[in-house]
Amino acid sequence: MATTTLTKAARNRQRHGLTFNPVRPAWKEPASPLYSSIKAVILGLISLSIIIPILLVVSTSLADDKQLVAAGGYVLWPTNPTFDSYKAIFSGQFMIRALGVSAFITAVGTFLALFVTVTMAYATSRPVLLGRPVLMMVLFTLLFAPGLIPMFLMVKQLGLLNTIWSLILPGTFGAFNFVVMRSFFMNIPTELIEAARIDGASDFMILRKIVLPLSKAVIAVVGLFYAVGFWNAFFNAMLYINDQTLYPVQLILRNFVVQGGSMAEQIGVTSTPPPQSMQMAVVVIALLPILIVYPFIQKHFNKGVITGAIKG
Repeated sequence: MATTTLTKAARNRQRHGLTFNPVRPAWKEPASPLYSSIKAVILGLISLSIIIPILLVVSTSLADDKQLVAAGGYVLWPTNPTFDSYKAIFSGQFMIRALGVSAFITAVGTFLALFVTVTMAYATSRPVLLGRPVLMMVLFTLLFAPGLIPMFLMVKQLGLLNTIWSLILPGTFGAFNFVVMRSFFMNIPTELIEAARIDGASDFMILRKIVLPLSKAVIAVVGLFYAVGFWNAFFNAMLYINDQTLYPVQLILRNFVVQGGSMAEQIGVTSTPPPQSMQMAVVVIALLPILIVYPFIQKHFNKGVITGAIKG
């Protein structure tokens, strides 16, 4: 009976242009031409929906005044590309200083956040250390956020207002990243850790010599999550920073979009390129560092996130 059923299934696959291989599972067999064509069209449309807005931003930042007026404000392909907007933005020291502030916040914040997340994830993944109470407190923060006013009062009481540390310390721990990293650590074979402990290794040595080398993928993924969060953050700067010399680049981008020409005067722009071109140039400057770093870490996403999310 099983042979008859199998023969019918193989006959149906041959009728639809599919070959049956009893050794390979069904989901690993080659897809039909129709299915491949539909998938290619869908992926092509998704890619265009991502590429076209980026191309629109870059092209508008390079377009001159005449082409912007003729196109109604946004250009898909500049006929006479010019870098006047970029030259105007970097004519003063304001944007360079903002890039330095954002780079410092991202580098220091990502390092501190990874240190706190790795140590807490390892401690709660081992029953002999902190255990369930700390884990429940961390998961509690996923359900109940502290709120805007308590966070502002805490930063004020700590004396962090109008300092660069007010943009770093509140974001040094993320409960979601903690859960991902803890799940990854729990999948590390306990035999390795027990053998190292029998040999006299301390928990810090086990973390440094065994756990961290086996966790490069998830550390890269979580580190990118933290880095993107620190780089893109501007709301904390609006709340805690009054000194314009401490503005990150994302806050300048927000002010450019909201204030337009008045913001250009505040940062000391001498020439007056079109406002749309200036706004898009700031967007490109804000996006470029992440676009450069992301391709080098993207290959770790599947291994890091999937392995950390699936037990066994």
